[in-house]
Amino acid sequence: MKFVLALILTFFASAAHADEPPAYIGSAQCATCHAPEAEAWKGSDHGLAWTLPSDQTVVADFDGTTFSGNGTAVQFSKDDAGYHAKVTEMDGSVKDYNVHSVIGIRPLQQFLFETAPGKLQSFDVVWDVDKKEWYHLYPDSVLPPRDGLHWTGPYKNWNARCAECHATGFEKNYDPKTRSYQSTQAEIGVGCEACHGPGSAHRDWAADRKPITLPGLDAYGFTMPTRGGAEKWVQQCAGCHSRREAFGDGNPLPGTPYHDAYRLSLLTPELYHSDGQILQEDYEYGSFLQSKMYAKGVSCVNCHDPHEAKLKAEGNAVCVQCHSPAGNPEFPSLPLKEFDNAAHHFHKEGSAGAECKNCHMVEQTYMVTDERADHSFRIPRPDLSAQTGAPDACTTCHKDQNPEWAAKQIEAWYPDSTHRGPHFGTTFAQARRNPQGALASLLALAKDQDQADLVRATALYLMQSAADEETADQTSVLLADDSPLVRASAVRLQRAAQPPVRVQNLIGLTSDPVALVRMAAAQELIAPGAILPPKMAAALRGAFDEWRRSLGNRLDFPETHLVLGGMALVMRNYQAGLAGFREAVTLDPQRVEAWSMIVRLEQALNGDEAARQAVGQALQANPGTPELLSMQIELQGGSGMPPAP
Repeated sequence: MKFVLALILTFFASAAHADEPPAYIGSAQCATCHAPEAEAWKGSDHGLAWTLPSDQTVVADFDGTTFSGNGTAVQFSKDDAGYHAKVTEMDGSVKDYNVHSVIGIRPLQQFLFETAPGKLQSFDVVWDVDKKEWYHLYPDSVLPPRDGLHWTGPYKNWNARCAECHATGFEKNYDPKTRSYQSTQAEIGVGCEACHGPGSAHRDWAADRKPITLPGLDAYGFTMPTRGGAEKWVQQCAGCHSRREAFGDGNPLPGTPYHDAYRLSLLTPELYHSDGQILQEDYEYGSFLQSKMYAKGVSCVNCHDPHEAKLKAEGNAVCVQCHSPAGNPEFPSLPLKEFDNAAHHFHKEGSAGAECKNCHMVEQTYMVTDERADHSFRIPRPDLSAQTGAPDACTTCHKDQNPEWAAKQIEAWYPDSTHRGPHFGTTFAQARRNPQGALASLLALAKDQDQADLVRATALYLMQSAADEETADQTSVLLADDSPLVRASAVRLQRAAQPPVRVQNLIGLTSDPVALVRMAAAQELIAPGAILPPKMAAALRGAFDEWRRSLGNRLDFPETHLVLGGMALVMRNYQAGLAGFREAVTLDPQRVEAWSMIVRLEQALNGDEAARQAVGQALQANPGTPELLSMQIELQGGSGMPPAP
């Protein structure tokens, strides 16, 4: 299917570029002066995040090994030309692939195949480094090749979904007209410049040691200030170590403030338990923002060596750097006492229960074999499990017991604890069941400055489905909150306000200093109507253009075209709306919500026969789907359907 090309090309016209940043020079040049750091880095998970296949980088066995399961059969081989996989799909199709490149080194190793020129896909059959065997990443799934979640589908596309965090200086360069990629990167793998920024100006500094005075660079020539402070470095790490939506076409320049480059995922039911514990992979940042450690100024590099990408010490030793009678002068609020003993953890020394992380950083296993620790550093609260439905640390190990037993045990150990008070998790659990009934509690959480900003923003998000004019009014004060996360979430609630009030409350935020907030405001002011003074109108156009460019960088995402289709309907451009939904199902035929809109729009624009053809196409891609079957019955019976919005 073709785009309405004139609309697309106009809508996503390129913006003028700012002054060119320094050039990337490659980690090899950095190593000439920074040999110890380079030596630590080259064998790290960062250095091996994406590599070309060779005897040094491939740990999987390609010597005639096979895998069969999940509707897929694979034969792996190696010869002088490289590494290969012969893949037989469940529909009987057979294709030979060359291994283009390698992802990671431990505890599993994945491989990329080039399925079209420039288009890389991550294969779902991967190598378990410890067990030394092939396995399928999704053992419970059997997907045909046309399914969007199949390894050849849009959600496993390396260029769009993964490369920016496995490469340095990456640019996706997707062409929506041809649905093709011409991606580039300065260096595959997470090189020195992925964190510090392009190195050419720093190389100039090294020649004469004269401070650099160019805009956007520190005195040493870096876009990410060498002495940037804890918060800047946390945000730099978070660019990849978070669940988020990127605004740009590839890597933002290191040093770019997080909320100018990404929309962070909130504590939604799809990603987190109601008390904020990790459910799906969150890549640490969303957890860490909830922690008291983050609130006190702890950063990633307090615990992790940034070049080796390993903990600075093994086991409990990494924690007692600070949590000990000696403490750490950087964090004066720490209690100076012994924690690494049985008087604190009540477990046998040297046992799993004596390890700090097993109580305070419970691990979840993803990708079958990859254990990830929850970085919210929480105090175990089994007393809340009955209300929140969330797991607790104690019964993660003591599987023969229940949370009630664990709660009694902890109360016996700590009868005077101050850590058993109210928790946002009980309110979030109620809100997930009954948003209307939880509105007052959610509002209180959103206004509670003692809560983490991510928690406050999530409280506002959970209010959306039950919001009314009073809700919009009560939360309008948060449009001026110090936190961009809170401001952006409060913007969405203004949807419930009367249009003149909404415009009055939001128009100033189109000039907010943070891109996340400006774009959120633009989205809520998209509907035509208000006549604004020239200065305000210009600010709105600027924010809208910024959001437009952000969407233009994600035209290879099916979900982007759902947004574009919905936006076109708001603007009463029904043909453009239809084009948007059509492109969504071209990229992912399983987007039933897009098919439903296509059927309704075809009926409204082109009549019942066009709608019947559309629902037939939808059912061919999604056989047996109740919603689509119901629409088909309505069309066959001639009773008609409710009109499209």
